[in-house]
Amino acid sequence: MTRILIACSLMACLTALSVAANGVGDRVDNFKLLDHRGDSHELHYLSDMKAVVLMSHTNGCEAVAGDIERFEALAGEYADQDVEFLMINADGLADRRAVGEGPKTPVLVDETQIIGESLGFRAAGEVLIIDPAKWQVVYRGNAKAGAALADFLAGREVAGGTADPGDCSLTFDRPDTDLTYTEDVGPILAANCVTCHREGGIGPWAMTGYPMVRGFAPMIREVIRTKRMPPWHADPVHGDFSNDRSLTTEEIRMIVHWAEAGAPRGEGDDPLAILDQEWPEWPLGEPDVVIDIPSFEVPASGVVEYKYQYVKNPLEKDVWVRASDILPGDRAALHHVITTWTMPGRDENGKRQRGSLGGYVPGMVSAEFPEDTGTLLPAGSFIVFQMHYTPYGKAVTDASRFGIYLYDEPPKHRLRSTALINGEIKIPPHAKNHAETAERTFEKDILVYTLLPHAHYRGKASEFRAFYPDGTEEVLLSVPNYDFNWQTTYLLTEPKVLPGGTRVVHRTWWDNSAQNPANPDPTREVPWGLQSWDEMLYGAIDFRVLADDTPKVEAAGAESGAE
Repeated sequence: MTRILIACSLMACLTALSVAANGVGDRVDNFKLLDHRGDSHELHYLSDMKAVVLMSHTNGCEAVAGDIERFEALAGEYADQDVEFLMINADGLADRRAVGEGPKTPVLVDETQIIGESLGFRAAGEVLIIDPAKWQVVYRGNAKAGAALADFLAGREVAGGTADPGDCSLTFDRPDTDLTYTEDVGPILAANCVTCHREGGIGPWAMTGYPMVRGFAPMIREVIRTKRMPPWHADPVHGDFSNDRSLTTEEIRMIVHWAEAGAPRGEGDDPLAILDQEWPEWPLGEPDVVIDIPSFEVPASGVVEYKYQYVKNPLEKDVWVRASDILPGDRAALHHVITTWTMPGRDENGKRQRGSLGGYVPGMVSAEFPEDTGTLLPAGSFIVFQMHYTPYGKAVTDASRFGIYLYDEPPKHRLRSTALINGEIKIPPHAKNHAETAERTFEKDILVYTLLPHAHYRGKASEFRAFYPDGTEEVLLSVPNYDFNWQTTYLLTEPKVLPGGTRVVHRTWWDNSAQNPANPDPTREVPWGLQSWDEMLYGAIDFRVLADDTPKVEAAGAESGAE
């Protein structure tokens, strides 16, 4: 087995990277991929299986059709015996839909080819049997793997198979030249990573220069292979989003191959060391109004119920807000803030007037409201801050601040918000893939700007699907790999028109099993609840009504909800 030793800094011990699992006994590194149906699969999640069986797959090669048939027949034989069967397409497909709907077994699409390459695949039809107890290869051969699998499960010695490359060879795109930090990797990190990985940023460590990056090179490789970084979780097949944080296929290959080659520095200046890393206190610039949110003493432990802080609006006239931002006082303790305004008393219809002003959630990036839209903040109102704190072993004082950015003149359109909520959810104990829905039918034509799925520790995947009046349907957003630590608001590059009568269904899947490392208690039936050990089905939509949308002076109620 090829191994590369990387000399690490004190922050990351000397680490061996297994570049390819070429033979029996080799360890298989963790990875995560989407399959041809859009479902997410992570290798090490399968640690409760007795065996994991992988087969290399390719499109359009008839010679491997018999191997696929044999592989799927074997999968059928072991359907209820805790053996996982997966195929991996390492063609480098740009679109997973090219696999088609034929395969019954999930076909994981390795669009960058870094996984198929690391598994040592040479041709389609090769089979690996992996022992999840050690993540080691126990068999490498062709699709005639039934006897080998039976021997392994029975504890007998496994005979080696033959792995003739055959007619369906695979070609992996290796760099033509030696990759270096200064010429290749450093510029990628500077352009994509340092906004979070900086002093005072939300990343857990700062990319200050080559010595630090080199020390973390093995971890960088791992988090890219498992799609933890960069933090972008939308399925690229559905929708185009202006805040897409993903790397290109070429960038991923460069970083991974560089790390596997020992993370060489190269000649010339350090791209991160010479980068101007002076960051403004307010990412959107100095606000027109800054409000100090009343401070709160967060205890070292225990449960802190949601806190609601009311602050009198300091402005003496109605204003239109174009953006808002929150600077957390203690980022580790402050889980989220939802900011709304409310008027004292009720209107002539007995309704409480209120509206949304934005908020803060983990992983949130500051952004202005969509172009030519705004929300009214009326004079005489109170600004309400819903504060969710999570103690982390140290008593701290949170003193967060709220910044408001104003229009000089009213915007063209009023921005509205709604939330699709199901407060009746009940997630069974030990369920790995439980799903429930919430929905709303929009009576008027609307223009959708943003979509935000929200769940808690057990959140697994999420989707917004539009059912149009003409009987057609469309997935607006699919998040097959939901991460509670990165609650992204997805900003549509081109806002989506939904005609009146469109029904939007928001579906969330939860993993309440012991395989979910974030799960506080897999034995519970989990209900709806505000605290993170309970769950939520909550899907937020920012939009505007296309007709009669001229902003008016009077406050118009907007729907908002708690996270």
